Amino acid sequence: MPDRLAIATQMIAHYNAQDADAYVALMTDDACEASYRGAVLRDGKEGVRAGLKAMFAEFPENRAEIIEGYHLGDYAVLHEKVWRSNASEPFEVMSVYSFEGDKCSRVEFIR
Repeated sequence: MPDRLAIATQMIAHYNAQDADAYVALMTDDACEASYRGAVLRDGKEGVRAGLKAMFAEFPENRAEIIEGYHLGDYAVLHEKVWRSNASEPFEVMSVYSFEGDKCSRVEFIR
């Protein structure tokens, strides 16, 4: 069984490097990012890629720090602290990563 926590952690490493291409390479083609149990924010691998690239352009200092991570079956959960800029106050988020095999199919954010 793939180590889903390691994959989610690698996704955050790509996020912090602002490498949208490497981030979405770990996702299924029909993956999405959404608010928890709510609206889809970025739809499909290409939608996620475009959304991340736009966010990185707007917030070039954006980064996330993993506070704690857990996994159970086809899910990984990360408690993260996120900064949009070095001058901004960070905010915390819980991210729930759903997997199909070794690819992430959905990320939901609780904030």
